[in-house]
Amino acid sequence: MSPDPSPSTPRTGTGSAAGAPLRTSGSGEPGDGGRPGDDSTAVTVQVPAKVNVQLAVGPPRADGFHELANVFLAVGLYDRVTARPAERLELGCTGPDADRVPLDGTNLAARAATALAARHGIEPAVRLDIEKDIPVAGGMAGGSADAAGALLACDALWGLETPREQLLEICAELGSDVPFSLVGGAALGRGRGERLSVLEVGAEFHWVFATADGGLSTPAVYREFDRLTGSAASEPQPSEALLAALRRGDAEQLAACLANDLEPAALSLRPELARTLETGRGAGAAAALVSGSGPTCAFLAKSAEGAESVAGALREAGVCRTARTATGPAPGARVLPDRTATNRTP
Repeated sequence: MSPDPSPSTPRTGTGSAAGAPLRTSGSGEPGDGGRPGDDSTAVTVQVPAKVNVQLAVGPPRADGFHELANVFLAVGLYDRVTARPAERLELGCTGPDADRVPLDGTNLAARAATALAARHGIEPAVRLDIEKDIPVAGGMAGGSADAAGALLACDALWGLETPREQLLEICAELGSDVPFSLVGGAALGRGRGERLSVLEVGAEFHWVFATADGGLSTPAVYREFDRLTGSAASEPQPSEALLAALRRGDAEQLAACLANDLEPAALSLRPELARTLETGRGAGAAAALVSGSGPTCAFLAKSAEGAESVAGALREAGVCRTARTATGPAPGARVLPDRTATNRTP
């Protein structure tokens, strides 16, 4: 497997108002700057990234969202969210591109903690430390993963035992991809992606993810999709051939069915991604597509060795910032047994 990128400078902040500026202090380590640092009560949740093996997009709805047929597959790149007791809501973040993660009330993890506390009539007195490994603004649901992780971590820390159905309701309120981050595995998302039906997967699939410099705004990609398609977008439907390929664990058939209706919009905004996709295909990838709204590019390989070969070719060609290998499906958000436990891609 490919190595983890080098971590960035830790960042911390306090506050709860959406968009409010935060005081930064300390090194981001638990207990720094006088913060509570009792790891005996800390809860750490690990949450996977996702790739959309099919993303069929319909015309915009009256509420501004788009109707989707969204086939999610969780993959083994993980963020971790640790919740600790605190006097008020606090946030910290480490890992690649941590400087691009907002540390205010707009952060999805902070919103998750606040929503759960409100549901139970308590104050969101918690420190959340996010360890990033999922690309930021990369089309792999990193922010949604952090929201699901914070929700599960706070529920365990506060001893709430919130029913799963209620957790999923809160997830859906937070964002379209958040419910899947909690569930993991593979699922078909309808509506704006929040109504999930769990899917059977017959085998492990091997992937390469090529990250790009900078991110892509999901709303901007949807606006470009609307501009490109006009009134031509039709009601989205899942591909029966793709669902069958997942059930059988047939990588060759799955490769033939991969589809992302947002890819032309992402390529319109970031034309250089076309070279990344072409390089991966030329290196032997069975299929290639932009992951979600991008700019991360996903490559399906026929084997672990094939995935390593494609990743190496992408790095050598210099068409991406990093190339990571991972497998899917992966489990959804789960509480780690202790802080030393690890399931991250080595």
